[in-house]
Amino acid sequence: MKYLDEPNRKTFERTYGWAWLLKLSEELRRWNDLDAHRWASNLEPLAQAIVKLYKDFLPRQTYPIRTGVHPNTAFGLALALDYAQAGGFKDFERMLIQRARFYFEKDQNYPAAWEPGGEDFFSPALIEADLMRRVMPPEEFREWFKRFLPELSSNTSLLKPAMVTDRSDPKLVHLDGLNLSRAWCMLGVTRALPRNDHLVKALSESAQAHLQATLPEIASGHYEGEHWLATFAVYALSEGQ
Repeated sequence: MKYLDEPNRKTFERTYGWAWLLKLSEELRRWNDLDAHRWASNLEPLAQAIVKLYKDFLPRQTYPIRTGVHPNTAFGLALALDYAQAGGFKDFERMLIQRARFYFEKDQNYPAAWEPGGEDFFSPALIEADLMRRVMPPEEFREWFKRFLPELSSNTSLLKPAMVTDRSDPKLVHLDGLNLSRAWCMLGVTRALPRNDHLVKALSESAQAHLQATLPEIASGHYEGEHWLATFAVYALSEGQ
């Protein structure tokens, strides 16, 4: 907390690290374990410091960041919203929902064929959809999703796992993370769609293909991927339960 208060720290881990810190706090809160309860209590002042940073920054952020790497706005909002809802922080929850709608509610006809980017570990399209299914009631989300990705079923580049050619390259190995984050987004979206929607089958099958493309490669022997991909893998697998 002292470090965050020092000069020139405004952009430190904004909002990628902020989001993961809140996800850690949320997980500890949910874990029925005495040690976890103690760790959650110890972590909470830092979590609330991060909440304060969000509350200061988001009203000043006029435009969302749609990149497929760390600064992605939708990812930062999604995990923060999970934390707010799990902890009953209603004012924080309302602000996150309002900003999500402000940034993304009117999006339509997303150019999904342009994905993936060469160093993405998020799909800008799917990470946004994963946020909006948290924000909108199911019926509203279904209509929004159809407008946002109207040609998803025929878009092979979004549904086909990314190919990683060199896992010792710190940028190219990002695509392993993309496969995992795409999987968790697809699985999350399927839960917000009617069971008989034709996209449920396509997204579910694609999610499994993405997992199978990367999970066997997590322990590659290369630090460039091994130091972070396990987190993505655990989160993707937990979303599939």
